Amino acid sequence: MKIIPGPASKELGERIAELTRAEVVPVHFKTFPDGESYIRFEAESLLNEDAVIVQTTSPPQDERLVQLLLMADNAQDMKAKSITAVVPYFAYSRQDKRFLPGEALSVKTVVKMLENCGVSRMITVNAHNPAVLKMLKTPIEDLSAIPLLAEYFKEKGLVRNPLSLSLGKKAVSVAMEADGVLKSGYDYISTKRDVRTGNVTLEDKKLPVKKRDVIVFDDIISSGGTMAKAVKAVKDQGATKVYAACVHPLLTRDSQEKILENGAEEIIGTDCVQSPVSKVSVAPLIAKALI
Repeated sequence: MKIIPGPASKELGERIAELTRAEVVPVHFKTFPDGESYIRFEAESLLNEDAVIVQTTSPPQDERLVQLLLMADNAQDMKAKSITAVVPYFAYSRQDKRFLPGEALSVKTVVKMLENCGVSRMITVNAHNPAVLKMLKTPIEDLSAIPLLAEYFKEKGLVRNPLSLSLGKKAVSVAMEADGVLKSGYDYISTKRDVRTGNVTLEDKKLPVKKRDVIVFDDIISSGGTMAKAVKAVKDQGATKVYAACVHPLLTRDSQEKILENGAEEIIGTDCVQSPVSKVSVAPLIAKALI
């Protein structure tokens, strides 16, 4: 097995290689003045090798997705025996069904492109809707980093008697997963999404948070609007300390400031997306799936 760390996940790829004791194939990349991507593997051949490409597709997702496609097709041209794409943050997977007539089903389109470039297996982390991935032709293993996040809070002693919360009833399994580590209770914040605008509102729901520490878990924090509202709502109900925890800290624009201003002690994320809040590494999780 040879690990190919893509431009977007160089450090994560190298950590995975270290844990799996696999050889690293360095990738030389650059962007041309017109914005096009250039990729070159520092290897003469991948003949009969199991190639593992590690490349997250967080923003700028179009650029990183093209880099992933170039790397996969290059590995195919270099005669790799098999190609596994480790895509910790899987761009376009949130459009996993047609909410309105005529919408493009982007997750299916992206997987088709990867298949055509020789990818025979994918590994991702906390996909938006894992059930949809199972319906696709390529085997896609969706791992969960929620227990790793919960373990971080436990090991660092950041919370006492914490309540684990999810955003929305459909995601309550996330809070349950976290509570499997923290073992002090879980619940969900009631939310409602407008299918046309995408705006999320919080519904009135009494939560057992008074004089307790709280961790609000989510798969993604992007604009931070919903998380900021959730933090404020929990603080208003009497929580002592509130933390925001997510697997994919996209943190676009002023999202980090917005969440902290609404009362969060800290935001904790993973290195599925490299950011200032990426305190938890998913390398052990991915390495275990590869071995």
